[in-house]
Amino acid sequence: MNWSSSSSVFLGFPETSPAAASIRRGEELPPDFPREWYEFTNPTDVDHQFSIDLTWLESHWNCTFGTPDCLGVDSTNTDVGCCTHGAFLADETDRDQLYDAVAEMPAKYWQLRPAGVKEFYATDDGTEIEPWLEWDELDDEDGNPEPALKTRTVDGACIFANRRGWATGPGCALHQWGAAEGRDLTVVKPEVCWQVPLRRLEAYEERADGHEILRTTITEYNRRGWGNGGEDFDWFCTTSPRCHTGGEPVWITQENELRALMGDESYEVLATHLRHRATAAEAVEETLSPSARDSLFSTHPTTALVRSGQWDRAEADRKAGLSE
Repeated sequence: MNWSSSSSVFLGFPETSPAAASIRRGEELPPDFPREWYEFTNPTDVDHQFSIDLTWLESHWNCTFGTPDCLGVDSTNTDVGCCTHGAFLADETDRDQLYDAVAEMPAKYWQLRPAGVKEFYATDDGTEIEPWLEWDELDDEDGNPEPALKTRTVDGACIFANRRGWATGPGCALHQWGAAEGRDLTVVKPEVCWQVPLRRLEAYEERADGHEILRTTITEYNRRGWGNGGEDFDWFCTTSPRCHTGGEPVWITQENELRALMGDESYEVLATHLRHRATAAEAVEETLSPSARDSLFSTHPTTALVRSGQWDRAEADRKAGLSE
């Protein structure tokens, strides 16, 4: 499977963009490929419909932040993964949960912990905010910029991003603490952080009979999810073979996140369907070739590439300058 030249494959991004360059190097696959969707009604709300990207949830993506396989969105600052801009807070609940997390998190997990971590500071407009936050702007639904709180950036990355040399290693301080001490990551991390690489889209729509419903779409948070700036990342993980080496599919490894996004009852509907699909995939494994099975189940092409053994890690490391 050759993804090395724009003449043989549609890159999906401008020829001169960092995204296209990463695809040509073989570090990522092109973003456009067949996907399979599963739609069902929320069992607790007849006016709420889910559209679920099975191709993404059945992929074997896994986060490699804090390991050599995370090349980072900025090649000059790979230690911080995708945490270069800080995290915008979703609402007051998000802010309160982050405050509580900081109050509980032992200092040993946080490299850039402010000296006056319990002291609020005054901003130019006279408001007082936590020392790990700052004001910025975020576009509203109509595309107009409005003030928004986000985590501070220090030396080109989020204040919670630990760098190489710290005792717990590079990675998110909140994530490292939460994972080490069994905390719910959907509570201790900002909402935008724990959702990635899941992307939830919600919109009201009017059916042909005039009845209005809410549609929730859950899919892959790929480069395009970041808007026009996504093509400027030096690397991104969702179609990178380095990140499709997990032992279990996303719908299992991200169960807590999906329950938070969908609700328990809706997740159970989804999980039941996916367990049946897994049984069906096993049943046809001996009668269909791997390529036929992947086509039948719309397997994520990056997962299929790694599973087939066609991805050469040593060669990829050599091209990325990771080999000695």
